[in-house]
Parts: sequence; C-alpha cells; structure tokens
Amino acid sequence: MSSTSDDFRGSDAGQHAHIGHGGGDSSHGTLRDYLTGFVLAAVLTVIPFWLVMGHVCRSKSVTIGLVLGLGMVQIFVHMKYFLHLNSRSEGGWRLMSLLLTVVLVVIVLGASLWVILTENSMMMNMTILHSHHAAAHLS
Repeated sequence: MSSTSDDFRGSDAGQHAHIGHGGGDSSHGTLRDYLTGFVLAAVLTVIPFWLVMGHVCRSKSVTIGLVLGLGMVQIFVHMKYFLHLNSRSEGGWRLMSLLLTVVLVVIVLGASLWVILTENSMMMNMTILHSHHAAAHLS
C-alpha cells in the first residue's frame, strides 16, 4: 500500500473529510433547526393545498398569487434550515448562491406562469373554435 492511501485510513480520516466539507466554520443545523424547518415546510405545503382544494379565495388570480408566494417562502425555508445558506459564511459565496437561487426562482416561476397562461388562452381559443365548428355542422 502506498503512504498516500494510508494517510486517509487512520483516525484522522474523518477530520480530513470534515475540513474538506465545511472548513473550520461548522454551520450544520441542530435537531431543533431541522424540526423547525420540517414543520414550516409541511405547513407551507398544506396551506396551498387547502387554498386550492377548498376554493377559499373567490379569485383564481389571488389563489395563484398566494400559492406562488407560499412556494417562494418555502424555498427560503429550505435554504435556511436545510441548506444552511446565509450571507455570513464562506466569504460571501453562500450569498452568491442565494442570489443565484433567487434569480432561478424568478425565472422558473415566471416561465411557469407564462406557460400556464399561454396554454389556457390556447385552450380557450380551441374551445371557441370547436363550438363554432360544431354549430356550423348543425345548421
């Protein structure tokens, strides 16, 4: 065996892996943090389901806005409690990760809304076209 492979087999192997993983600034969460994140994520999942299935809001636009807003809050809950992203650690790299996440969330939500609204308008046009076509055959 080579001396290089023996270096990582000793009692220091865990320390080497930990230094490579998080450095000296260990920002892993506690059990309380994980449980808080889990409860918040569960609540932020149940509320949109209740809003949609219970027809709580009269306006579909309000429901969509609430669901998207709660989805964004849930993303930030995951980032804080499970990914441990904040602006204080790792020399600002986590802040850059946060900013990239915000940009990607805006792009994904915007694109999703665009696709949904475009599909809805196309389906409405097809319904109108189909009803006119059916009426022409009846007369």
